[in-house]
Amino acid sequence: MIEVLVVDDDVRVARVNAAYVERVPGFRVAGAAHSAAEALRRLEAPPRPDLVLMDHYLPDGTGLSVVQEMRRRGHRTDVIMVTAARDVSTVQAAMRHGALQYLVKPFAFAGLRARLEAYAALRRTLDGGGEAEQAEVDRIFGALSAPSEPGLPKGHSPATAELVRQCLMKADGPLSAREVADRTGVSRPTAQRYLKLLERTGRAGLTLRYGDTGRPEHRYVWAARA
Repeated sequence: MIEVLVVDDDVRVARVNAAYVERVPGFRVAGAAHSAAEALRRLEAPPRPDLVLMDHYLPDGTGLSVVQEMRRRGHRTDVIMVTAARDVSTVQAAMRHGALQYLVKPFAFAGLRARLEAYAALRRTLDGGGEAEQAEVDRIFGALSAPSEPGLPKGHSPATAELVRQCLMKADGPLSAREVADRTGVSRPTAQRYLKLLERTGRAGLTLRYGDTGRPEHRYVWAARA
């Protein structure tokens, strides 16, 4: 099992992220910390984490300062930044300090799952040891890269995808395909197709609402509110 330390100043967010981690096979939450000092203390205590999901904005410092101190103390624990910090200077600093990936809040479960699965694949590759040919090196560095958003499948329009995306972003709560269709002017099947695409790529969350018929209605919410 890959032991994960979840670091976030918001206790509720830390719980959500920990629940996400536990849903991915092969991963287990080793603990949670809500400040820079607590994160550094937790790194010293068993079970020692293999991976840290590191928030940047902490009450007594920054996630990057924690990573710097980790390296100074000789900790080789891997780090994935999970933060709302979007400025390029912070992203660049995270790269220079050895963060393997950078996940911008808000995100849905699919976004974190993809990065954890890529990390697990990297671990399996590195655990093999030995010497690496160029193809193996390319595979290692490919695993370090954050999963890219897939291109639109054949038959999907960028303009329609953006229309549905904006509709979800502006909504106050979950919407059904019918509600999205009414607000955007597209057909219900078209709205359903694009909503499923957003859900698969981690940009939207799926909820179910049960009515009198017993058949659940699929409702979608932008990842920021999922």
